Amino acid sequence: MKDLFQGYKGKALETLKKYNVRVWGKANIKTTRGTFNGTILPRSENDDDQHIVLKIETGYNIGINVGTISDMKETGYKKANYKVPEKEFPYTEGQPQVKLFGTGGTIASRLDYRTGAVIPAFSPGELYGSVPELADICNLSTEKVFAVFSENMGPKQYIALAIAIGKEIENGIDGIIIAHGTDTLHHTAAALTYMVQNPPVPIVLVGSQRSSDRPSSDAALNLMHSAVAAGHGDIAEVMVCMFGPTSDEYGFLHRGTRVRKMHSSYRSTFRTLGDTPIATVTQKGVKPIKKVYNHRRKDRNVKILPYFEEKVSILYYYPNMQPDIIDALVACGYKGIIIAGTGLGHVNKPVYPALKKAIEKGVHIFMTVQTLWGYVNMFVYDTGRDLMALGVVPLDNMLPEAAYIKLGWTLGQTNDRQKVIEIMQTSINDEITKREPYNGYLVYQGGVPEVEQFVKNFRK
Repeated sequence: MKDLFQGYKGKALETLKKYNVRVWGKANIKTTRGTFNGTILPRSENDDDQHIVLKIETGYNIGINVGTISDMKETGYKKANYKVPEKEFPYTEGQPQVKLFGTGGTIASRLDYRTGAVIPAFSPGELYGSVPELADICNLSTEKVFAVFSENMGPKQYIALAIAIGKEIENGIDGIIIAHGTDTLHHTAAALTYMVQNPPVPIVLVGSQRSSDRPSSDAALNLMHSAVAAGHGDIAEVMVCMFGPTSDEYGFLHRGTRVRKMHSSYRSTFRTLGDTPIATVTQKGVKPIKKVYNHRRKDRNVKILPYFEEKVSILYYYPNMQPDIIDALVACGYKGIIIAGTGLGHVNKPVYPALKKAIEKGVHIFMTVQTLWGYVNMFVYDTGRDLMALGVVPLDNMLPEAAYIKLGWTLGQTNDRQKVIEIMQTSINDEITKREPYNGYLVYQGGVPEVEQFVKNFRK
């Protein structure tokens, strides 16, 4: 009985039993708001008892309040199998050889209707079963290196990926794709930029905001775009490939040190900050936006620097921050701190003594700005000059997350103060830029007449 009504309880369970309709049954449901047809889905164990969940013909799920139901009829029954079988990837003579490393995340996941959670369920081999168009782009080999959500990615995984990338380049691969959860994808992209320097082939990190079983999923298109960039593109750098606009018109390729996730659910969540994306990508090819980039080469030379010191932290400054936070980090043995300061790079005066004491004990402290756009400039106000006198070092327009990753990577190699400062202030791949583009900082603010007209014209 439990198997027939998975997850349903209370009034919702009574309604299903009343009309003799089962989970996975195809049903015609008459309500006060109209008639709906679809498949009854299991409910999450923690959901309420007021709704029945129906997957309608468009592929979307809707919740129907049991209080609105006047009649239900089961018209068929077929238990769904959401697992995509692995398929051997076909080999095509003349196509580029691309390696896909699977780490987990939404791009390789499905919905678990028992709990309502998105779970990493597809192995990299199953991606081909889900997106057969990949075979028209490249010869794809896959390797599942991890099966974790991106919040569980860290130095151990960064190092393993860097070493694996080095081996694939040595073996003659034409391009590399890394399937990754989006939440910390930009952290991994920054880490690999520092750990894998001057690669001869493209290294493309890709994710999706919506799981593969959703009609609005961006997984398939992102994978196709990343395969084009990795297999056919000329840009041999660590890049992030995700939706450009909210539509499926094209994707962006972002440099690994200048990209950030900016929206929790939009498919066009990733943006290049303080610069422009490096290129756009469609199934037809890669179109560079920036004129200067690292070109694809035929040699197998690459510098792999797989180092990371885990005792590094990032502090987002807020008003009335107390000095004991810094004292606690020092007491716990932290060797480096990145501060995301206000304005041009400021913090309040009560933390000055703690910063001074930390630096005297050998802790490396650097300043970035929490505005994300713009530069640290600690010469404008006395506050900035005082912080520099204590030993806090400015990092121009480096993004806080990129700075955090770079400091961990730097301290994994040396603890010499001058050497650490030199490495941190030397740009490896545009984590520091000389200037921001004049057309980069554009904020589309709803309600502004010009923007409303732009949106209206765009929709036409």
